[in-house]
Amino acid sequence: MYSAGIETHGLNPGAVAIMKEDKIDISEHTSNNVDEYEGVPWDYIITVCDHARENCPYIPSKEAKRIHHNFFDPSKVIGTEEEKHEAFLKARNEIREFCKQFVETQLS
Repeated sequence: MYSAGIETHGLNPGAVAIMKEDKIDISEHTSNNVDEYEGVPWDYIITVCDHARENCPYIPSKEAKRIHHNFFDPSKVIGTEEEKHEAFLKARNEIREFCKQFVETQLS
């Protein structure tokens, strides 16, 4: 599994913190650009926001199934620390449910 974007920004501390609550340590993960994975024989290409879907360079892969889901972006929330935490919690739960459904419908 790979994860990449059209821009690299580093890890968001809010994302690291919310995943730590689930005992998942992403602190050593990296922010990678999609160009770094040229030539990978993809099974699935999943875009996770409308901006990426509209601006992502075409990733050539004859066999890849392309899926799009516009996830809520917690990094755009302005507010108190509690409001920001709730935003990351909402996004984490949305991604968790998507992944669960993806496994059940695409990999089973």
